[in-house]
Amino acid sequence: MLHKFAWRKPDGRLWIQFSREPFPENYTPSAAGLIRPSSWTPPHLRWNAMRGEFVSISASRQDRPFLPPREYCPLCPSAPLQDGTILDSEVPRGDQLYSWAVFENMFPGLSPAGEAPTGRCEVVLYSPRHDSTLAQEPLAQIEGLVHVWQERCLDIARDPNIQFIFPFENKGTEIGVTLHHPHGQIYAFNHVPPFVKTEHLMAEEHHRKTGHCLICDLANDELKSKERLVFEGHHIIAFVPFAARYPYEVHITTRTHRPLIHQLNEHERRELAIALKTILLKYDGLFGFKMPYIMAHHQAAAQDTQCASYHWHIELYPPYRTAQKLKYLAGVESGTGFFINDTYPEVKAKELRDIAVDIGSFD
Repeated sequence: MLHKFAWRKPDGRLWIQFSREPFPENYTPSAAGLIRPSSWTPPHLRWNAMRGEFVSISASRQDRPFLPPREYCPLCPSAPLQDGTILDSEVPRGDQLYSWAVFENMFPGLSPAGEAPTGRCEVVLYSPRHDSTLAQEPLAQIEGLVHVWQERCLDIARDPNIQFIFPFENKGTEIGVTLHHPHGQIYAFNHVPPFVKTEHLMAEEHHRKTGHCLICDLANDELKSKERLVFEGHHIIAFVPFAARYPYEVHITTRTHRPLIHQLNEHERRELAIALKTILLKYDGLFGFKMPYIMAHHQAAAQDTQCASYHWHIELYPPYRTAQKLKYLAGVESGTGFFINDTYPEVKAKELRDIAVDIGSFD
C-alpha cells in the first residue's frame, strides 16, 4: 500500500511524496525547496502546417539545470556542500524522506498555466538514492514505482482537457540527460502526439479488419514464435519486435488486454517489476556498462478505458549497436522517419536471452 502526501509549493507547483509507511499526523515540509523564477513564461503550442503537428515553444527551458556540480543534486534533499553552503533542491525540507516522489517540472514543455493551457509535465523520482539506477533498485521499489505511474496517470486523466498521458525516462548522457538522479517524467498532452496518433490509427484499421487489438495480436505472434522473446511471464512478456528500429529495442506488455497502465492489476504490476529489472540488467550486462536508453510508455487515449483496438506497452530504445558504436539518427532517419536497422532482431533477442541476471526477490 502506498501512503501519499500532497502539497503545493509557494510557486503553485504540486509536490507529492509517497511512502510505504503512513505520514505523521499534521505532517508538512519545513521549507519549500527550489522555487520557479519569476521570469518564467509558460510554453505555448505552434502548429507546423507542413507536417500537421504541434511544436511546443518553451523558451524558459534554456534556464534549467545542466550537469550541476557533482556534489550538488537538485533532486536530492538539501545537504551542506564542502564549504558549508546549503543549496536548496526540489525536495522540500521536512522530517520524512520520500520512497517515491512526483513534482511539477520547473521548466516544462507543457503547462496548465497561461492563457492557453497545453498540458502538464511532472518529474517522477524513482528513489531517494542518488547513485542508483532503476536496474539497481530492489523489486519492491520498482513495483512501487509502477504503482506511482498508475496513480498519477489515473489522477491526471480526470482532467477532460488531457488527451494523452506519456510516462517516459531518458537515461544516460548519450540521450541528453542533464541530471543523473534516477528519475523519469510524465507528459500529459492536450492532444495525441503524432507518433502515437499514427499507432492508434493503424490499430483502429487493424481492429476494423480483424476485430482484434493490434498489440494483442503482435504479442501473441511473439509468444507463438518465441524467436524474439526475451522475457515470458504468466502476465507480462518482453520481446525484440519483428520490425525493431534499434538493434536492442525491447517492447514489454501484458498478455491480457489493458488499454491504460492504471488498469494493470496487482499481479501484472508485480510481474512488470520483474520484467523491467530483468531487461534493464540484461542491458547493463550486454557490453559491461550501464546502458543508456529511452523508456516510452504507449497507451490508449487518456479517457479511452474501453479501447478495443490498442493497449498499453513499454518501448525501450537503447542507442548502442555495439560496445563502441551508437546508432545515430542521421539524414534518412531524421529527415524522413524511415529507420534502417543494421542487425537481425532474432539475433539481438538471443543475445539478450543468453545474458544471465540476478534480480533478487520481493522482501
